[in-house]
Amino acid sequence: MKVTVVGCTHAGTFAIKQILAENPDAEVTVYEKNDVISFLSCGIALYLGGKVADPQGLFYSSPKELAELGANVQMGHNVLNIDPESKTVTVEDMSTHEQTTDTYDKLVMTSGSWPIVPKIPGINSPQVKLCKNWAHAQALIEDAKTAKHITVIGAGYIGAELAEAYSTTGHDVTLIDAMDRVMPKYFDPEFTNVIEQDYRDNHVQLALGETVQSFTPEDGRLTIQTDKGSYQTDLAILCIGFRPNTDLLKGKVTMAPNGAIITDDYMRSSNPDIFAAGDSAAVHYNPTHQNAYIPLATNAVRQGILVGKNLVKPTVKYMGTQSSSGLALYGRTIVSTGLTLAAAKQQGVNAEQVIVKDNYRPEFMPTTEPVLMSLVYDPDSRRILGGALMSKYDVSQSANTLSVCIQNENTIDDLAMVDMLFQPNFDRPFNYLNILAQAAQAQVAKLAPAE
Repeated sequence: MKVTVVGCTHAGTFAIKQILAENPDAEVTVYEKNDVISFLSCGIALYLGGKVADPQGLFYSSPKELAELGANVQMGHNVLNIDPESKTVTVEDMSTHEQTTDTYDKLVMTSGSWPIVPKIPGINSPQVKLCKNWAHAQALIEDAKTAKHITVIGAGYIGAELAEAYSTTGHDVTLIDAMDRVMPKYFDPEFTNVIEQDYRDNHVQLALGETVQSFTPEDGRLTIQTDKGSYQTDLAILCIGFRPNTDLLKGKVTMAPNGAIITDDYMRSSNPDIFAAGDSAAVHYNPTHQNAYIPLATNAVRQGILVGKNLVKPTVKYMGTQSSSGLALYGRTIVSTGLTLAAAKQQGVNAEQVIVKDNYRPEFMPTTEPVLMSLVYDPDSRRILGGALMSKYDVSQSANTLSVCIQNENTIDDLAMVDMLFQPNFDRPFNYLNILAQAAQAQVAKLAPAE
């Protein structure tokens, strides 16, 4: 069996390993146009901020490891065309520009994503940088050495982390976003109000609700013009989202409007001999039971493994995702999973929300910390749809608990009374998640019409 893998970051790396583990006799050829694989781009901000000393730790595999496992690894090779009818790929060696044609029995599309680069005047200026791969990380590290003022455009997770990182390394930082809040896709105003104040307290200039209209380089600096103001900077970093790298299969398999490949429960595209995983594929989003585009490494590695398990025959179903994610900013743990109330309403999902603030452990302890929590749920079925937590105490694993609740379609009643440990070092007789769900129960009782 000949297997061609197009692209090799997270999904590709895990797919190759699993394919060879399940099918040691398979002929697996990998085409990757870059010179590295398996780079954890989520660690760029950690390195820039000095929290990670050795960037090599951000790689968890290598072409050498995959070759030792039995893969034919072709680095610096760009796939130019895929013909599903003849089951062939046309490939260019990027160093010699020689083109060859190869055949496959199964094709794995793990070509990832690329930052969205809108057509804005001056956006190709050398001071405007991207933040995605190892080459980008190296450029940002080098350019930051001589930059005094850095502007981050896009206040999603990556932009939020970069703004914090640069604010802790002696840089003047401006954070621009067209939305009127930071990270609005993940957190409600009660959360983002706190985060935004943390930015201000750390001298980050916020330019929210502003749309970039142009970049103008002059005398080594860059002027960023928005619809509301003008900003002088030394370096600008675009962090406004990603699009899937799937043009090679456009019109050849079923895709979402943005180009993400739609797969079945076994990671097969509409062509059963073409599999897709990672940022090139849509995910099955459990809170809505719909397909969605959520480019996260967690989704990629799971989908990659499933490609390997299902390559020969459908064996292990995709469980879907809750889009659980988190970050640490200025000493706060900030995590979310599932739907926000705004997202639920936008998608026509019947939902209510409760927001609670309570200390994570008893006040008689020497110290404690408040936890801000939200829970989104269906008031009719009482099913949990989403949640978020923020605290200076590490509440990250509580988002995973909520993720399991959404996965299993648990209700607020389940969470309100589920058995959790009690020990004053860690929590109250009722864990703070129990308390959050109990607040949702009380809210539903008030919403219920009188008999």
